[in-house]
Amino acid sequence: MIPAGASTLIAPQTANRPDAGAIAPEDARFMRAALAIGRRTRGLTWPNPAVGAVIVREIDGQPVIVGRGATAPSGRPHAEILALRQAGDAAKGATAYVTLEPCAHWGRSGPCAVALAEHGVRRVVVGASDINPRVKDKGVEILRAAGVEVVMGVLARECHDAHIGHFRRFAERRPQVQLKLAISRDGFIGRREGSQIHITGPEIQRFVHVMRAEADGILVGLGTVLNDDPDLTCRLEGMEDRSPIRFVLDSTARLPLGSNLVRTAREVPVKLITTPAAPIERTSALMAAGVEIITVAEDEHGRVQVPAALGALAHRGITRLMVEGGGATAGSFVAAGLVDEAYLSFGPVDIGEGGVPPLGPVPLETLTKDPHFELRDQCVLGQDRLIHLWRP
Repeated sequence: MIPAGASTLIAPQTANRPDAGAIAPEDARFMRAALAIGRRTRGLTWPNPAVGAVIVREIDGQPVIVGRGATAPSGRPHAEILALRQAGDAAKGATAYVTLEPCAHWGRSGPCAVALAEHGVRRVVVGASDINPRVKDKGVEILRAAGVEVVMGVLARECHDAHIGHFRRFAERRPQVQLKLAISRDGFIGRREGSQIHITGPEIQRFVHVMRAEADGILVGLGTVLNDDPDLTCRLEGMEDRSPIRFVLDSTARLPLGSNLVRTAREVPVKLITTPAAPIERTSALMAAGVEIITVAEDEHGRVQVPAALGALAHRGITRLMVEGGGATAGSFVAAGLVDEAYLSFGPVDIGEGGVPPLGPVPLETLTKDPHFELRDQCVLGQDRLIHLWRP
């Protein structure tokens, strides 16, 4: 549960940030290393953010990384503790680079800020201030009170974006929403009837599985389950255990008991988001099959209320949610203004008659021409074009 009194701002904290020209190249270099290390456990650490930390000391006149750490699965131990364990005695007099402000509160272990000071770390470089009121500014205060030099805001934007789901959960009581759509050359995401067709090639498909591995949860509407019977798992070799929790929007609990999702619910969690209109016999049968039922308010059309669904997920600790469809579900998120970033891939195939629009009744331009989004990146993977839209 998110504590009351959390900040309503998610903009990067820049009050203590030095001018870009004042950031030492060495500090930027090692903060990038911390960001790369932290990304390794993204999708595994919720409700905690996937923080990265490196400890650097000078050896024979050269800066050398002597300790590395990424927040462990399930959120503990924290990145700083793991980096300190690896560094051992070499941490004394060293510099620690941490992508998010070290924690200041007691939980299953002591505060990371205290641990850094007790191990004799001379200097701590922090990427982003934490928004959690139990931590915000308190970690820095502990370090400075212990005589540790603290530098704030190195690669602040990059570090803020790396932990955007954590910030979004505290600021807006919902996860970061990442929409993924594969769109045909003639502007559709699939067929209404008949066999489905692969719109994009293997390169994009592998990229999507990486996205799944880095998400806390993946969500689809009931229509996608009925039409495609998907697995919604990560199927990259060696990363099968990185599959996210699977969520289905289903206002009346019609999710088939014989679907791939239900049959594998005890292997990879499946949670059905439904409304009070769902028949008890249906929800009971799904629960007996291992599906968790989450009941939220319905909208004026009797469908699952999207903001209520996101609030329920945030309450359960989800920070990064990947929305994979179908069109009506994607459109409902766009119409509600609850898409924070979108990956749109465009393939060379045509769907033709009977094609399904990407956002249901909502025009795709509602997303692609929204002035609140910026084009974060674009590239070509195989025969497909991929664009990444981001709402700052």
